[in-house]
Amino acid sequence: MPTESTFLLAGLFLLLAAAGWALGRFGERDEMEAPPPLNIDYLKGLNFLLNEQTDQALEHFLKMVRVDDKTIETHFALGSLFRRRGEVDRAIRIHQNIIARPDLAAEQRDQALYSLARDYQKAGLLDRAEKLFVRLSQGSRHQVEALENLCRIYEQEKDWDKAIAVGKQLEVLGGRSLALQIAHYYSELAEAAAAEGDYDSARQYVKNAQTGRPRTLRGALVRAHIAQETDDSKTALKLYHRIIDEHTYLIAEALPEIVVIYERENQMGELDKAFTKMLSKNPEMNSLVAYTAIVNDIGGIPVIDECVEQYMLNEPTLAEFVDLQQISAGDGEALAKIRRALSKLAAQSPRYQCQECGFSSQRLLWQCPSCRSWETQRPAQRVQFDTLLQHSITS
Repeated sequence: MPTESTFLLAGLFLLLAAAGWALGRFGERDEMEAPPPLNIDYLKGLNFLLNEQTDQALEHFLKMVRVDDKTIETHFALGSLFRRRGEVDRAIRIHQNIIARPDLAAEQRDQALYSLARDYQKAGLLDRAEKLFVRLSQGSRHQVEALENLCRIYEQEKDWDKAIAVGKQLEVLGGRSLALQIAHYYSELAEAAAAEGDYDSARQYVKNAQTGRPRTLRGALVRAHIAQETDDSKTALKLYHRIIDEHTYLIAEALPEIVVIYERENQMGELDKAFTKMLSKNPEMNSLVAYTAIVNDIGGIPVIDECVEQYMLNEPTLAEFVDLQQISAGDGEALAKIRRALSKLAAQSPRYQCQECGFSSQRLLWQCPSCRSWETQRPAQRVQFDTLLQHSITS
């Protein structure tokens, strides 16, 4: 059975046929001359489409219709429809057919090149798309759109130096700030340099990320990791604590590293004091500390264990599975069993979710893979019981 998009293609044929008939009927013709009949070639192409013979229809269309001022918009519409359907090979052929016209106007040529570049991008032929977008970024009416697509390509290829250059150019021409985006490009370079042990370059990239731009605490995280790797525990702890103070949601990244450092320095008592002081000032962070401890299996620290215990005793969803009234705060064995179960459940559930599109992941992704937004993921603050509830209902 013909699909909806097939009918759309057929509709284009009919529109073109009607346009041709109207030109013949109402154009400059002898008054006594009868209007032309509907061209049989259109009906033949329509028959190909309705029988899902798209290749034959495309060949017939390209042979039958000459690209001229009266048909070029139909070609563009057909190419765009093929690309949206995922049939990029056909879209490429149509746009190449337009470009091959020797007397094509400059504006129409730019439109065809832009459409062809998008075809290549959709097909994953990023090198070809890049060449066309670079050409279009140099003065065409698609200059801004070309730069935006170049940013996407360089992000996909992780070519952060080129992404920075294009991002800065786009800021000037597009009239909007890409400060946060460019800061993350520098942060990507910093993380790559740090992974290779080039800490001097990593520090410089972080500095570039934070110079003249809205500060992202991703840079502070990178600096803290560098300090940790170079045994500068004092600087690392200072940065991690600052990260928690300024952006509480990043406690999910900072807390496990803080515990590692205090354990390495054999100063767990100092850790307990530091978090007791922090939570007394910010009691709303108790649940996030508890969740982070459950997910990362952090225990043996009195103030954190107390957060986890209160979290479990006050979690209403747990009442669906456990009679909390029968468990006192001092029943360590029962609470430990519940905690292990929650840790197992939390390890199997998404930990982060994009605030823009809802994409979920197990680890923090600075750029959402779904909507491509930067720094929009936030950690869960409670154990997700959906899986457990579904299992309970089906069992």
